[in-house]
Amino acid sequence: MAFLYDPETWVAVSFLILMGVLGYAGAHKMILGGLDARSAAIQAELDEARRLKEEAQALLAAYQKKQREAEQEAAGIIAGAQAEAERLAVEAKAKMEEFIARRTKMAEAKIAQAEVQALADVRAAAADAAVTAAEKILTQSVRGTIADRLIEQGIADVKTKLN
Repeated sequence: MAFLYDPETWVAVSFLILMGVLGYAGAHKMILGGLDARSAAIQAELDEARRLKEEAQALLAAYQKKQREAEQEAAGIIAGAQAEAERLAVEAKAKMEEFIARRTKMAEAKIAQAEVQALADVRAAAADAAVTAAEKILTQSVRGTIADRLIEQGIADVKTKLN
């Protein structure tokens, strides 16, 4: 009976009594229920994290698709703008060539008109010189009223024929 005086014995006995009371009160069920609840909460958090990860991946894929579509649209816009710029350049070149051709024709027409005017001026000057020369010759060779009449008639004939 010496073991009754040993403190470890009483600690062991009190431990066994405590375990018996806790077992009878259902503490193990509460502990297991708490652990099960904690396990379920952790599992729910894991499931939620997995679901959020899948949503994030789906959202990332959608944004990447939109980015590719935007890049393709931008490339299309750039190609269209380049085609429009080339078309405008060709159109501007054609208009410039047309303008140059029109200005060249106008210049040629002015030159031709100036030539005609110069030819008319030369003819008029030649006619005036011929009239003056004829007048001098006739005044020196013919005298009197006949001379005056012939000079006037000759001047009138030369003017009508040359102009």
